[in-house]
Amino acid sequence: MEDLKRFFKKDKFAANTGIELLEVSPGYAKARMEIEEKHRNALRAVQGGALFTLADLAFAAASNAHGTAAVGINANISFVKAALNGTLTAEANETSINPKIATYTVNIIDDEGDLVATFQGMVYRKKFSLDFSEA
Repeated sequence: MEDLKRFFKKDKFAANTGIELLEVSPGYAKARMEIEEKHRNALRAVQGGALFTLADLAFAAASNAHGTAAVGINANISFVKAALNGTLTAEANETSINPKIATYTVNIIDDEGDLVATFQGMVYRKKFSLDFSEA
């Protein structure tokens, strides 16, 4: 798991937004983001792009953790509650997988355990393996 976590630190955009990958295994990942001023929109809630980035990193980690390169080909997010303060946690779970396509659901929850957003994504599984030991 530590090799996988080091590998995903290469995602500089997610790292610069303060997202931390907590857990990762094939088909599963958990990431968190402490809400900071830089995450806020004009209404003082967490900006949708920050929520999408949090979900997207968990999605990428879960889908690539099998060791085969996987790239997103479709993603959508539904925002169900405004996030204002505290820490957000994204948990990605694989819902289907075959040699070429896999699908994932990512739920973002707040400190109270309330659902903030739900993300669904699909990846295309490439024909080459990833070497996590070089991370």
